Amino acid sequence: MSTISAAAVNELRKRTDLPMMECKKALVEANGDMDKAVEILRSQFAKATVKREGNETAEGRVGIAIDAATNVAAIVELRCESAPSAKSDQFIALAADVAKHLITNDAADVPTLLAQKHASGTVQDRINEVVGVIREKMIVHRFTRLSGGVFGQYVHHDGTVGVLLHCTGTGGTTEILRDVSAHIAAMNPQYLVTSEVPTDLMAKERAVVMSQIENEPKNAGKPANIIEKIAEGKLKTWLAEIVLTEQPMANAAKYPGQTVGQVLTKLGLTPAKFIRYKVGAVTV
Repeated sequence: MSTISAAAVNELRKRTDLPMMECKKALVEANGDMDKAVEILRSQFAKATVKREGNETAEGRVGIAIDAATNVAAIVELRCESAPSAKSDQFIALAADVAKHLITNDAADVPTLLAQKHASGTVQDRINEVVGVIREKMIVHRFTRLSGGVFGQYVHHDGTVGVLLHCTGTGGTTEILRDVSAHIAAMNPQYLVTSEVPTDLMAKERAVVMSQIENEPKNAGKPANIIEKIAEGKLKTWLAEIVLTEQPMANAAKYPGQTVGQVLTKLGLTPAKFIRYKVGAVTV
C-alpha cells in the first residue's frame, strides 16, 4: 500500500468536511483512491443516518429556489435535531441545494425525491454528507414545486418560516412580491381569496354577526337595509382576518390604505396560490 500523503488527506477533508483522522482511515482503506474513499465515507454517513433514525427532528429551516427563466419554483422544509445545527452553514446550504434540485427535477413524494440522481450520487447521499459532518438525523419533511406565472418568496431570518407566492400575469417586481410574501409569513391567512371560504363557514359567521347585531340595543328599530349594511361591514372585517387579498398590507407605512389584493391588482397580477411552511408545524 502506498503512503497516504497529508495533501491527499487534506483534499479529502475539503471535499467532505470530515475530521482529518476519518479521512485518513478512509484513504488507507481505499489504498489511496480518492473517489473510493469518498464512497467509503458516504457509506459511513448512511450508517450514521440509520443509527439516528429514531431521533426527533423538531428543528430545521425552509429553503426556496426560483428560476425566472423557466418559471419554476420550489419550497422545501428540511428538519434536523437541534437549533444550532439548523443554523449551521452546511445545513443552510443543504436546504438551498435541495430546493434548487427541485427546479429541474419534479418528484411525486419525498421517497422519490431522495432517490433522484444528484451530483453527490442521490439526493439522499447529499443529505448523508451533511449528516456525517453534523452527526444528526436530517429529513426532508415536505416540499412543493410550482411552475408557470410569477413568483415571490420570503424566508424569515432564522429560516423557520418561509413563503412561496405564485401569481399569474406579467407584472410585478421582486421587492413587492417579497413584501407580499413577508405579509403572508407574518399574518398567516387561511384562504387566498374570498371565493375559497367554505359557504357553510360564511353562513355560520353571518348567523353569528346577525345575532350580535340583534342583541345590541342601539340597533333596535333600524330598517332591514341598515341592518344588512352593518352585517356586511362586520363580515368584511372578519374576511380581512382570514383572506389574503382582503387583508391590509402589514407594512402600512409603505402601502398605506391598501389591501394585498389591491397591491397585486395594480401590478397586473392575480394570486394563484401561496405555500407557507413553518418548521415543526403539524401537517396532514
